Amino acid sequence: MSEENKEKVSGNEQPEAENTAVDTEKEAAPESSADAAAAETEEKAPEESVEEKLQRELKEWQDKYLYLQAEYQNYRKRVVKDIADARSYTVADTLTPFLSVYDYLSMAGMAAEQSDNLESIRMGLKMIMGEFFKAFDELGVSKLESVGKKFDPNLHEAVANEPSETVPEGDIIREWNCGFKRGEKLLRPARVVVSAGVQTQEEKPEENSENNENNAE
Repeated sequence: MSEENKEKVSGNEQPEAENTAVDTEKEAAPESSADAAAAETEEKAPEESVEEKLQRELKEWQDKYLYLQAEYQNYRKRVVKDIADARSYTVADTLTPFLSVYDYLSMAGMAAEQSDNLESIRMGLKMIMGEFFKAFDELGVSKLESVGKKFDPNLHEAVANEPSETVPEGDIIREWNCGFKRGEKLLRPARVVVSAGVQTQEEKPEENSENNENNAE
């Protein structure tokens, strides 16, 4: 091939390369323009004012407050229901051991109406008391044994003092009402009569004066 032809060929190839470059630029141009348009739109977007930001945050906190308030009300309702259920179960557990005591009392009442046998009635009452204290044992309740014990203001309530030649002063002679405790908790103090010890003549001035007046008459 002659040099002239080579120049013609090379001259023909250059425009094609130029055309390819132009096409590439044309294809890239829309993308760059789109990016530029998006950037321009972002720049033109209005910024949130301080007031609008505060209003939005206030709305969020109000929603959270209403949610927490609703949760708290639901919690209170659950607690009230749980307490009511616990009380109901406690009462039921307390009364259940005494149902058998009621049965025995009913039978004793019918037996007393139909029989004059005092011995059988007495035995029935003894059995009922046994069931009664069995129910107390199931509940952890114990009776205070007071007669013959020293008076204790933490356990006893003195209703009277009586002189006694056999019971030492300060000891309990008898009970009016027995006391009960559950564990270390006192349910009811025992009402008792406390011994005042042996009473001497010097402690009876009024009685001696009355006797002297009667003798003088």
